[in-house]
Amino acid sequence: MSQLKRVLAATDLSAPARHAAERAAIVSKETAALLDLLHVANLAPLERLRQLMGATPAEMEQRVLDAARQRLHDLAASLQQRYGVAAGTHVVPGTLLAELAKEADALAAGLLVCGAKGESVVRHFVLGTTALRVLSTTTCPVLVVKQPPHEPYRRLLVPVDFSPSSLRAVRHARSVAPRADIVLLHAFEVPFEGQLRYASVDEDTIHQYRIVARQEALQKLQALRDEAGLSPDDSSLVVLHGDPTLRIIEQEQECDCDLIVMGKHGENVMEELLLGSVTKRVLGESQGDVLVSV
Repeated sequence: MSQLKRVLAATDLSAPARHAAERAAIVSKETAALLDLLHVANLAPLERLRQLMGATPAEMEQRVLDAARQRLHDLAASLQQRYGVAAGTHVVPGTLLAELAKEADALAAGLLVCGAKGESVVRHFVLGTTALRVLSTTTCPVLVVKQPPHEPYRRLLVPVDFSPSSLRAVRHARSVAPRADIVLLHAFEVPFEGQLRYASVDEDTIHQYRIVARQEALQKLQALRDEAGLSPDDSSLVVLHGDPTLRIIEQEQECDCDLIVMGKHGENVMEELLLGSVTKRVLGESQGDVLVSV
């Protein structure tokens, strides 16, 4: 299992973004990974303010960047005092997504952590922009933090569809939370079930198809667990019939999971450039944190 070596936490210096920085510090401490804090300063709105204050563009930009550096330094000091983790700090001007990708590459980050509110990555994802296309130029999974962190992750829910991204998702899950229990979930729907009903195939026959599909999925889950090097002592297998998104949200609550780890879904080039519809919905509807394994 590959070890996480560097965590990059993006913050807009708001209160909700502090949760992401704190979670990043917990992950860093749990995995012994290096921690960096990044603030991307959007200087575009400064022109009107500059006119009102009579400052030159260079002076105004310097004031904003200096203030951001001080606040980021204070955040790093707070994290070190609370979690015993020293963080590097980086303040760069520019646009959020482009600078995130650039800094993640420059630092060789193994994980990018961000909040779910404000000027956040998840907002760009859910609105369907080119965010994932930008970030997919790196090999960096993205952890979206929704809840205030109190402890290391205890139980992870990893929904899989048996595509190549499934194994990556399991490995990313273990690298982020090396001591957590893992629930592997596969939600399935019987192929052509609607057409079978339309053709008046009886419910007993359809039920038998479901039994066979469930057995096949369980065998695949067992093989995936073995390939990922997970132990039956700290992992469990769940196979359910029904809509994947609904089953994922249900199991998040039923299994008391504090992190969902989702791989990118889809096998063709266009789907690889976009965030899968199931992942989008889970990002929007889940209660807990979500790790998007890209």
